[in-house]
Amino acid sequence: MDTLLSNSTLLFRTPLLPVRAVTSTSKLNFSSIAFTSSNDTTHHFFTSQTKIKLSSTSPKFTCAASGGITEISQSEFPNTVLKSDRPVLVEFVANWCGPCRLIAPAIQWVAQEYGDRLMVVKIDHDANPQLIEQYKVYGLPTLILFKSGQEVPESRREGAITKAKLKEYLDPLLESISVA
Repeated sequence: MDTLLSNSTLLFRTPLLPVRAVTSTSKLNFSSIAFTSSNDTTHHFFTSQTKIKLSSTSPKFTCAASGGITEISQSEFPNTVLKSDRPVLVEFVANWCGPCRLIAPAIQWVAQEYGDRLMVVKIDHDANPQLIEQYKVYGLPTLILFKSGQEVPESRREGAITKAKLKEYLDPLLESISVA
């Protein structure tokens, strides 16, 4: 039986379903977590950075990021991304994608660090197949920077990326579009 590993003590009123162990090389700062109990009631415990929801109907979990990242759908894409007066970094991700989960803290850092210069949005690969096809997203995660409704040339990046490499990727792009 898998269990959730934690270095803090959490109290629950109902028994919890077993979940897979989550391991990380970086320090996780969760002040609370959301669990689904065996009676299919979801318990949400919020943090300032992340909300995790475990579902009893499937063994996966989803992280809904906050702190400047907006998850949008295809219907919101034109108004949020294409009509934005600020540059928009679009992250195409999927719940089942390991590298997507791996770079989530770095993307959250970008949203906080560059929040005055750009907007960060996340698009679920599985829920938005027309956007995936339109923008030819072949690998996950994929990052694309948009400015004035257009994809910034040379801005497409696929795969996991460290925070340092993400900074090296974004700084020249943001400088080039601010000069143009």
